[in-house]
Amino acid sequence: MAPKGEDLGRLTGAIERIVAATRIPEGVHVDLRGSVQGMRASFRSFGLGLVLSIALVYLILVAQFSSFLDPFIILLAIPPGLTGVLLILLLSGSTLNVMSLMGLIMMVGIVVSNSILIVDFTRILRRQGVPLGDAVAKASRIRLRPILMTSLATVIGLIPMAIKFGTGAEAYAPLAQAIIGGLLVSVAATVFLVPAAYRLLHRREELAEERASA
Repeated sequence: MAPKGEDLGRLTGAIERIVAATRIPEGVHVDLRGSVQGMRASFRSFGLGLVLSIALVYLILVAQFSSFLDPFIILLAIPPGLTGVLLILLLSGSTLNVMSLMGLIMMVGIVVSNSILIVDFTRILRRQGVPLGDAVAKASRIRLRPILMTSLATVIGLIPMAIKFGTGAEAYAPLAQAIIGGLLVSVAATVFLVPAAYRLLHRREELAEERASA
């Protein structure tokens, strides 16, 4: 029976360490084949898919917001989410495999939707004439509850899968762990980093408005 993705990743890493520590004669090349090739091909496909999905999301947001800056602010919550994924996989002893990469892509979608809540409501308040600082603070305060409810509901619902509760759950545990770790870290980024970035990057516009009204 072929090893599971997580076991295959550990086995491949162990073999590569042994090969690296072995003095190989000149002209001899060691190449891993079989399931390892399929796993690496899957990694490349998911990596390309992740980059394309982020680029596509950015282009869609540019079209919706008619701005190149605000979609960039929205996507700022993704890097902390990626950090959370790597941290929880490290703490849980899991490896970066196909299932965890699937969870990473799903996490990106949830993170982006949380950021949109704050940025979109801030834009609405700004169009109503609310000062930049007040608009950011009010949007963050009002949108905090739906962000926490969505994220906590997702995290709590995935806990049984993440702790490998139930028959066959160990195969999907990395997926659940990746989503949970990414969400826990990205929520803090969404409610602090995104509003701070919005105020910082739009500060010049507010100064221009103040000079125009003076």
